Amino acid sequence: MSDVAVQVVKRVLLPVALLFSVMVGLGLLVTKVLAHTWPFTVEDTVNRELAADRTGGWNDVSLVFSTLASTQLIVVVTVLVALVLRLVLHRWREPLFLCAAVTAQALVFLFTTMVIDRSRPAVEHMDVSPPTSSFPSGHTSASVALYVGIAVLLALRAKSTPAKVTWWTLLVLVPIGVAITRMYRGMHHPSDVVASFINGGTCVAIMARAVLDRSLTWGRAKLPGLGKSGDDVTTAPATAS
Repeated sequence: MSDVAVQVVKRVLLPVALLFSVMVGLGLLVTKVLAHTWPFTVEDTVNRELAADRTGGWNDVSLVFSTLASTQLIVVVTVLVALVLRLVLHRWREPLFLCAAVTAQALVFLFTTMVIDRSRPAVEHMDVSPPTSSFPSGHTSASVALYVGIAVLLALRAKSTPAKVTWWTLLVLVPIGVAITRMYRGMHHPSDVVASFINGGTCVAIMARAVLDRSLTWGRAKLPGLGKSGDDVTTAPATAS
C-alpha cells in the first residue's frame, strides 16, 4: 500500500468510520436506552413551547437560517468558496479541506439516518421532509461543517486576534441559528441538533488534521498538483489542529 493510501486510511477513513459508529451509538442511546430518562423526557416539551411561540416575524427569520443550511445552498456555497480559495491562494489544500469536511458529514449523516429511525417532534412541521429521519439534523451538521470550516480557514489567515474572534463569532452563529430554527420549525428534537454539532464539528477536526497539517506531504512526488502554484505544504510546521 502506498504512503498516500496509508495516510488516507489512517487520517480520514478510520476516523470517519469511528465517528459514524459514535453517531449510531448516540442515536441508539437517545431512541432506545435513555428515551425515558431526563433530559430526553422533556424534549417534547421544548418543541411544543417553541411551536407555541411562533410568530410571522420569527417564521421568516427561521426560514432564512433554514435556507442557509439547505442541501442546494450548502453545495453551491461549498463549491463557490472552494473555487475562490483555489484562485486566491493558488493551491489545493484549503479547498480540499472544506469540500472533504462537508462531504464527510453528509456521508455520516446519511448512513446514520439509515440506522436510526426516529420520528420527528409531535408538533406542526413547517417544512417537508421524511417523517422518520429526525436523528441527526442534516441541516445543522452541514452548516457546522461548512461555516465552521470557513471560520477555521479565515482565522488561520487573520493577522490579529480581534479579526480571528470576529470571524469565529460571525460564522459560528450561523449553525447555532440553524439548530434553533430547525427545532422552532418542528423538524428536530434538541438531541438531534446536539448530535449534529458533534458530527459536523468532528468532521472539520478530522479534515483539518488530515489536510491542513502542513507537516504532511501526501506523497507530493506522486501528486504534484498539490504542491504547484505556491503551495507551501512542506515549508512550514503544522499549525492547524
